[in-house]
Amino acid sequence: MSGKMILSTLPKTWIFDLDGTLLKHNGYKLEGKDTVLPGAKEYLTGLPDGDRVVILTSRTEEYREETLCFLRENGIRYDEILFGMPMGERILVNDRKPSGLDMAVAVNLDRDVFALPGVLREK
Repeated sequence: MSGKMILSTLPKTWIFDLDGTLLKHNGYKLEGKDTVLPGAKEYLTGLPDGDRVVILTSRTEEYREETLCFLRENGIRYDEILFGMPMGERILVNDRKPSGLDMAVAVNLDRDVFALPGVLREK
């Protein structure tokens, strides 16, 4: 996806997958350690304070403490993290405001490339 996402000025809920989106896919298994993808930390840090960040991962509870420790040590911003999510598609269903504002946005990134478009906030 290129260009800019045009979003309202309302506070947002950002939902991110963990492996292949914020961190190198399966690095914790294949290389014995996680790696933050370039640009991911900076993007999360740049989100407004009023926005919420939710991370989803198919990692099992076995990796919870190791993962949370890595995120803390690397300053990765999040408010909630859910482990044990299925590996299939993530489907977000939301309503449309009477004004016509769509309340759901989806972005698919190539694996291990954090290249989210910039955000323009409408007035």
